[in-house]
Amino acid sequence: MSDPYPPNPPRPGGESPTWHGADEPEGPWGQGPAAYGSTPGTGGPPRRRRRRRLPLIAAALAVVLLLGTLALAATFMTVRSQQQASPLTSSGATDAQRWPVGAPPVQQANAAAPDWTATAKAAAPSVVSIQVASGSAQGQGSGVILDAKGNVVTNAHVVAAGGEGRPQILVTLDDKRAYQARIVGTDVSTDLAVIALQSPPNDLRPITMGDGDQLQVGSPVMAVGNPLGLAGTVTTGIVSALNRPVRTQAEGATSPAEAVVTNAIQTSAAINPGNSGGALVNASGQLVGINSSIAQTSQDGGNIGIGFAIPVAEVRSVSDQLLRTGSVQHPLLGVTGSERSQYVREGGAQRAAAVVGTVASGSPADRAGVRPGDGVVAVDGDVVDSWLALVAQVREKNVGQAITLTVVRDGERRDLRTTLVAQGATTG
Repeated sequence: MSDPYPPNPPRPGGESPTWHGADEPEGPWGQGPAAYGSTPGTGGPPRRRRRRRLPLIAAALAVVLLLGTLALAATFMTVRSQQQASPLTSSGATDAQRWPVGAPPVQQANAAAPDWTATAKAAAPSVVSIQVASGSAQGQGSGVILDAKGNVVTNAHVVAAGGEGRPQILVTLDDKRAYQARIVGTDVSTDLAVIALQSPPNDLRPITMGDGDQLQVGSPVMAVGNPLGLAGTVTTGIVSALNRPVRTQAEGATSPAEAVVTNAIQTSAAINPGNSGGALVNASGQLVGINSSIAQTSQDGGNIGIGFAIPVAEVRSVSDQLLRTGSVQHPLLGVTGSERSQYVREGGAQRAAAVVGTVASGSPADRAGVRPGDGVVAVDGDVVDSWLALVAQVREKNVGQAITLTVVRDGERRDLRTTLVAQGATTG
């Protein structure tokens, strides 16, 4: 059965990215030890990231994980797509029940001209600064308070900044009170982690969850975090793009399974090293994403107006699983393909698509009737124009979730329905 996540495919034009300790399989979601997700359902501590420069893409940009200024190194990545969220399984509260979309903390009189002062007052108390240290290694980032129990969501690469071993974590609230924290769970493949304050106060201000489906390109947003050690910093901008496939790679990763592929929110709100794990909120102060990476034109560059955030639905799903079980399941579709730009003919036109190479027997794709040569052009109505876009779309779903694949076959569109299974599950 094929693995759900792409191995190490060549870049468009034939150039291959540098993966340390991994061979180069033929195409995404392939078989073999180098394929993504070769150890399903793991939620262990992330590996330490090493400074490393990868070749830049055509736009001469790199995506950088936003480690703080005290970290040993920041990581430069090519812009590509990453893995998605996971399921809610077994008993217990659903993510909607645990963290319901609450009433907007800020009622904006004019949506076109938000009162950002009111937004900042509502959101800032829910965002914390995080310092991580272990031996001589140290780093800093941001986090968002999830609940009154003192659970905080942040990026996995923030808690990994302390290096190997058990790091010391100090969390500073907006009012400058500081508390020790421990790691509840990490998920390297989504670059998310949950930490818990030790002896938390009883007046914490959990973030209000927003509805990511309400975001549109052009929607106003605010980033709140700890850039360059400047705690409580807010910046504003707009949603520049949605469903942007962005790939980053964990420092020290030994296989593509640890690459992070996010169906990201792209924003013009200025974010910089140290903003990692901080909040991206809408004008009402509701969480819509966790800031995680930026694009840069050089290794020493700063913000250039292109930042990326992990969507709130993924944050809620992964956080819930880490709190319940300490690990995360990831969805499997069961197809392979190529990252090279490919097109299918639809009517009298050519259309960019994710062209299927092989279909694993008994997989969700097989049960849906997907065939080799099909060009996937949408998932649940969201456009797919590359293999990486398909990877990002599927990774954003939950295990057990029903999806609709729109494929082009023999020049015509058809919708195929299937239900995703967990990576490593028996499908045939």
